[in-house]
Amino acid sequence: MIRTKRKKLSLKANEALLGWFFVLPALIGFSIFTFGAIIRSLYYSLTDWDLLTDPKFVGLKNFINIFTSDKYFFRYMGNTLFFVITLVPIVLALSLLLAVLVNKKSKGFSSKIYRVILFLPSITSTVAVSMVWMWILNPDMGLVNNLFAIFGLEGPAWLNDPSWAKPALVIMRVWQMCGYYMIMFLTGLQTIPDSLYEAAEIDGANKVQSFFSITIPMLANTTFAVVIMLVIEAFNMFESVFIMTSGGPLGSTSTMMYYIYEKSFIEYRMGYASALAWIFFIIIFVITLIQYKFRNERGGE
Repeated sequence: MIRTKRKKLSLKANEALLGWFFVLPALIGFSIFTFGAIIRSLYYSLTDWDLLTDPKFVGLKNFINIFTSDKYFFRYMGNTLFFVITLVPIVLALSLLLAVLVNKKSKGFSSKIYRVILFLPSITSTVAVSMVWMWILNPDMGLVNNLFAIFGLEGPAWLNDPSWAKPALVIMRVWQMCGYYMIMFLTGLQTIPDSLYEAAEIDGANKVQSFFSITIPMLANTTFAVVIMLVIEAFNMFESVFIMTSGGPLGSTSTMMYYIYEKSFIEYRMGYASALAWIFFIIIFVITLIQYKFRNERGGE
């Protein structure tokens, strides 16, 4: 018995050692390039550093300046919140609607083809998508304004107009993002037993009633995960802004991510940019915690 136990313990120890052996390269890479970089950025946020000279320790000066003398911080945070407030509900509703529409269990390939077509934009490079949409939204020769001209209407300047630039970016990102979250909702829909809908139909419920009484509650966990991912993705909007507007016109589309990029790689104020990044991280972290707390409270009711 003792020998058998020792053999089992040695086998478990060998399995654990083998597991750590395979995990070790990724763990070392994470420690050096991710966790180490995070700690380093926290140090740089307390310094004045231009990449060319040695960092000068300034304490909390960068953080104080952000809230007291930076006239762009709150404006660009407002732009970022605009994208979050508009993108999250629109993408959430449309991706769920698309998932319901393509969830038909048919023997043909039509449903699968629709899923592939709708999913393709989400796996296409944001740079490529942005370049295509710059042409689509071109005020002089773009597809959208040419369609307006057919009906005798004059289209807006889109990316060149401060009033229309943000909505234009929202349209582009909705088109690109919906397919990915549609797949997530589709996966959730296919885990709902058909017997629930059959029972509801027997009780006299129509499709709309079944949707709100069965589909929505059963997708609660999927919806929560989608909302978390959408909020984080909307907060981190950068590539489309960089390619399509460069933060313009007149700073109307500049987000916090783009502002951090400007401070670090255009003005070479790496210390200030690191402080901005940490404030931005704390904001996203707090919002995510609030969402988790709200979810737990709703789950306990």
